This record gives sequence, C-alpha cells and structure tokens, in this order.
Amino acid sequence: MNHRRLGTTGTKVSPICLGTMTYGSSNWRDWVLNEDASRPFFKQALDAGINFFDTADMYSLGASERIVGSTLADYAPREDYVLATKVFNPMGEGPNDRGLSRKHIMDAIDASLERLGTDYVDLYQIHRFDDETPIEEFMEALHDVVKSGKALYIGASSMRAWQFAKCQQVAQQNGWTRFVTMQPMYNLVYREEEREMLPLCADQGAGVIPWSPLARGVLAGKSQDSDSTRSQTDQATRRWGLGARDSDDAVVDAVRRVAANRDVPMAQIALAWVAQQPTVSAPIVGASKAHHLDDAIAALDIELTDDECRELEADYVPHPVVGHQ
Repeated sequence: MNHRRLGTTGTKVSPICLGTMTYGSSNWRDWVLNEDASRPFFKQALDAGINFFDTADMYSLGASERIVGSTLADYAPREDYVLATKVFNPMGEGPNDRGLSRKHIMDAIDASLERLGTDYVDLYQIHRFDDETPIEEFMEALHDVVKSGKALYIGASSMRAWQFAKCQQVAQQNGWTRFVTMQPMYNLVYREEEREMLPLCADQGAGVIPWSPLARGVLAGKSQDSDSTRSQTDQATRRWGLGARDSDDAVVDAVRRVAANRDVPMAQIALAWVAQQPTVSAPIVGASKAHHLDDAIAALDIELTDDECRELEADYVPHPVVGHQ
C-alpha cells in the first residue's frame, strides 16, 4: 500500500483511514459492534497496510476510544500507526462537558488519552465549530495541547470555509499551531465542499480526510429501506436527505453503470472517485463486515478514466449545506 503525506506534514498515512464510530457499545447505537466483534477489523486493516485510525470521544461516549486504544496496543507498536480523535460533542450533562472552551479541551484531551491508553494522539480534531467560544480561546488551547506533547497535530471537521480560514488566520497571527487537516463530508451525492472548502484546503496545504465517502451506504446501493439495523435507525441519512433527490438517483445509477462495466461492487467505484480527488489525503471508511474493508482496499487499485469521472459527475445538482451541526 502506497502511503501519502498527511497534508503538508512529514507524517505518512495509508490512503484510506479506518473510521471507528462502528465500534463501541450497542447501548449508544443499535448498530455498533462490541469489542470482540470489532477486533478483527483492526487486524484486517493493519494486515492490509492501513496505519490511519480515526475515532472521537463521543463515539459510544468513550467506549470506542477504549476499544481503539486497547486493540491497537495489542496488534501494533505505537509508532506504527497514526491515531486521530476529536473533541466538541457532549460527554455528559454538565454545561462544560461539551464545546471548545479551554476548560473542556484540557479536560477532554486528558480523558481521551486515558481511554486510548497512550501518551499522545497524532491528530487532535475539533469535531465541529463552536459559535459560543472565541476562536482565540480554542486555538490557543489547542496550541497548548500540542506544546504539551499530548497531540502532534491538530485538525478540524465540517464547518464553513470562512470559519476554517479565520481559525488559520488567528493561529498564524499569534504564532500558534495551525490545522493540518480538514474532515468534511464529501461524496458523489454531496459535493458542496468543492465550492470553497476544498480550494481553501489546497491553498492552505491542509490534508482532506473526508467522512461518509459512500454517503452512508447510498453509493454502495443501499437505500433507507434496507433491512440493516443502521439503515433502519440512522436518522442522519434521512435528516440530510442523502440519496433522497431525483438527481441523487441519477448519480447512483451512474455509479451502478460504471461498476457494472468494470464488474466490481458500487462501493469500490464511489470510493475510488473520492480517493482520486487531488486534495484528498485519505477517505475515512467504516466497516461492520469484512467485505467493507475488502472493497475499500480494492478501490485503491482502480484508476477511473476521464470519461468515467464525467459520467459519475454529470448529474450532480447543488444541495443545501448539511453536516455542520
């Protein structure tokens, strides 16, 4: 597996990242796998050359971080994998158990490190933008997390391009650590990030690590009427309208045609398209079945032609901006 630089940093990551929201506790979401069921996916990923793993404190309210940390510690030396986690979402009922206040960031990084069983994370990301905390407050706090050795780099996730640009400007003006990555939702049925965020990342040298590259399974041929537990209970897919528009159906049909012509699963084509975009460092893929990782790995060997890309992109129409909250 050919590894890539994470943005403009010197750190090398696999061209796909294993997302771990699927691993934790079914008490949090019905479709989440427990530790025993989760462990084989980490072994499968590591054996395939995947060295990049993404989690968040809020996934199963900390249980995901515990599984990620204990499993990776059993399977690989710490220097052999790149570990990312996130802060922002509620971790308790208290008013300071959420957001990007200095107080919460300092509490949250220590709690994440304890659950992960490590002295540092490679990438510490803000899960969302915090309208209630001054940018100067959370950017300085994140800088101090890096300077304390608890994180090597910082990154951000879904937000408006102007918000990301302002964070970078504040950090630069004060000599603080800047974001090295952006984690947006980006896939063939949701391409709004192409307007401003992706060009901004290219200009700033920020690596792009998209989440939901298969649009929560829509681009793999799954519908909201699927009989899988996640399809039946995933409210975000319905709330965001992924795959619900006629134009989305046309895009999914194009993926189906290209996949049929190549005799490969639809998921491989949809993921290959995301991975092929010039600003993308590594799409984040989830896996609850062995073939999910098999498809993700196989997608890396697919080089879509210009004609295939035109066919996949032709029917896209603008969408409302979603996924920032």
